[in-house]
Amino acid sequence: MAPRQDRRPDGSGLRAGRAPGARPLTGHLAALYRAPLPFIDGLPRHGDLVEIRLGRRPVFVLCHPGLVRRVLTDDRTFDRDGATYERSRRAMGNGLATCPQADHRAQRRLMQPAFRPDHLAGYAAVMQQAIGETTDGWRHGRETDLGRELFLLATKTAVRALFGADLPPAEARELHDALDTFLKGIYRQSLLPWAARLPTPGNRRYARALACWRAHTTRLIGAHRAHAAEQAAGRRNVLSHLLSVRAPDGTPVADDAVHDQSTALVLAGIETTAAALAWACHLLSHHPDVEEELYAEAHGVLGGRVATRDDLPRLPLTARVVTETLRLYPPAWLIPRSTTVETELAGRRLPAGSTVVFSPYVIHRRGDLYPEPARFLPGRWAADEPPGDPDSSVQLRAYAPFGLGAHRCIGEDFALTEATTALATLAARWRLRPVPGAVVRPAARAVLAPERLPMYLYER
Repeated sequence: MAPRQDRRPDGSGLRAGRAPGARPLTGHLAALYRAPLPFIDGLPRHGDLVEIRLGRRPVFVLCHPGLVRRVLTDDRTFDRDGATYERSRRAMGNGLATCPQADHRAQRRLMQPAFRPDHLAGYAAVMQQAIGETTDGWRHGRETDLGRELFLLATKTAVRALFGADLPPAEARELHDALDTFLKGIYRQSLLPWAARLPTPGNRRYARALACWRAHTTRLIGAHRAHAAEQAAGRRNVLSHLLSVRAPDGTPVADDAVHDQSTALVLAGIETTAAALAWACHLLSHHPDVEEELYAEAHGVLGGRVATRDDLPRLPLTARVVTETLRLYPPAWLIPRSTTVETELAGRRLPAGSTVVFSPYVIHRRGDLYPEPARFLPGRWAADEPPGDPDSSVQLRAYAPFGLGAHRCIGEDFALTEATTALATLAARWRLRPVPGAVVRPAARAVLAPERLPMYLYER
């Protein structure tokens, strides 16, 4: 029998449980590696806080929105620490995306000015140019791996907007392959930490991919420094902010800190937006009724031109499609925390050092929070608040593709602006059709994206 679902917002009165099917030595590793999404999607049947096993190591999965809010808004008790974040910091450095609570406030204050609304207006102009250049290069009726095309679009946008630079197409494709290999490797190492020390072909590919990604970041920083005078006279960007900002004592940001922040920006600014756009296109290609409504809106507003930031208030359906896509396929789909002290969750005492995991994918697909949770229904976001029970407000439903609390993604507005303007432009100009017989499946990696997205593009 499924446990009772107590919907009190403070998370009290909830029940802990255990996922069945753990093997004596490997626990639930096979399920998480071979079919992670179906496995975690079934966990709410077993409780509000569900214990799974990675080998013999217990991991506690949050399956109730009240617990999610508590964990993500109490970063002193539930910190970004433990083995997973140690591996991430070794790979990416101690930047805003990976740093613990003790460093977070200072780093957030350092980065926040670069994401102010006045800066976003400049970034949006870069987005407009990159979207136009990319879609102008597409050809009518050609079979295309649209996922890769959208990655190249996101790369061009992020590198120009955040770094004031360009990557040649060959280098952008090299970066795509490197990030894909890294994201698969870091996911595998999170499940099998002992395997990271083995001299396997997969670990060698991971090391090469990480070196490639770091090298691209180093070149972007070096090119920016070499043209500092030109950059100062041109558009502001995140890298120019990092290189010019000063601490209260007048000292500049250390070179290693600039590199750490920039390395994370390359990943966050490219992969998450590309993944969201890819899933949106996949969903639209299988829902031609929504696609035609989207075309009518986009064509009526744009008339064939590229969308701008000023168009956003007149593109409400496009925004709802992006919101619903992020509900069904949140790019950051598995987010760990580590308890810093002994604490209680859902009636279960967790010792210090316990691993707690939040999955927006799980919360976003709860049937008691979202009617027909597996269906693509952008119309569910037409009202500011859903009807009925006041406990079903947006906050308590824990729609959180960008996280919650102090660690909420600093680039949320950047990502939503890019995704909405790109999707509107694409919808106004192109009709998407899936390749017959092609199977689109999520890749087992740290950012939720399709393995491949073969698509026919027909110019309208």
